[in-house]
Amino acid sequence: MTENPREEVGKTNDTELVRKLLIEGYGYAPELIYEIRGNHQKVYAYRPCQLKISDTGRRGIYFGRIESDGIRLTIEGAFLVGPKATKNVLELDDEKARRYLAGESVEVNGDVNGWVILRWRSYYLGSAKAKNGRLLNYVPKERRLRQG
Repeated sequence: MTENPREEVGKTNDTELVRKLLIEGYGYAPELIYEIRGNHQKVYAYRPCQLKISDTGRRGIYFGRIESDGIRLTIEGAFLVGPKATKNVLELDDEKARRYLAGESVEVNGDVNGWVILRWRSYYLGSAKAKNGRLLNYVPKERRLRQG
């Protein structure tokens, strides 16, 4: 695979590409079907289902997004991958978890760089980009905690 996974979209089977990125980044990939859709390379994940419902052509939950340097997981994606991930999972204390969920970037100890899954106690908070000792925040505005 090239340095930029976005260049592989459309050239490689979506499920194979996402699974490879998940294994490389987090050491685990759930047994799901993955589809990459749209200009923003959003990843949707699902399992085949025999239940007949009106088919809108859109299946699955929003799982993550292909970035130029890996895969950024949504909160739901982090819940699916996190419990069995073997690498790049960071544990946040109460204060850092609260600040992160409120939309702030937080400091981290150690030499951590790249996409990480954030965990607070037994909860998975989503993913962040670790860069220069900070976690860059990707919690959508509508899902942030209100402070005060």
